[in-house]
Amino acid sequence: MKYIVSPEKVGALQGRMEQLGIKESDILERFVRSQGHGGQKVNKTSTCVYLKHLPTGVEVKCQQERSQSLNRFLARRILVEKIENMVLGNESEKQQQIEKIRRQKRKRSKRAKEKVLQLKHIQSSRKQARTYKPDSEEY
Repeated sequence: MKYIVSPEKVGALQGRMEQLGIKESDILERFVRSQGHGGQKVNKTSTCVYLKHLPTGVEVKCQQERSQSLNRFLARRILVEKIENMVLGNESEKQQQIEKIRRQKRKRSKRAKEKVLQLKHIQSSRKQARTYKPDSEEY
């Protein structure tokens, strides 16, 4: 396969495909006319790529770019991610990133909130102690 992306990216994608046991012969590839923005150019050319992995039944449709070659690469990458999520589940990189973000956004417990608030009060009292207060007798 020849794509308009760097050979490193193509090699990485092929490595992931081999790791998951995805063969190019197992993928059904079709080209569809794109829809939406792009005007006459999009309506005349079949840049939208449809992929179906026959053993798993996973389907992907990609029309992110105006180039068919780039869409072919992107569609394969999306297909690999979907199959990886099916096979590996929680162990996949994407799933781990989602879990990390979820942990970061999770509400703090009451005890943690009180601790943060206490630290803020301590800092506030330190700042208050640093402020200059003239003696009232001098004025």
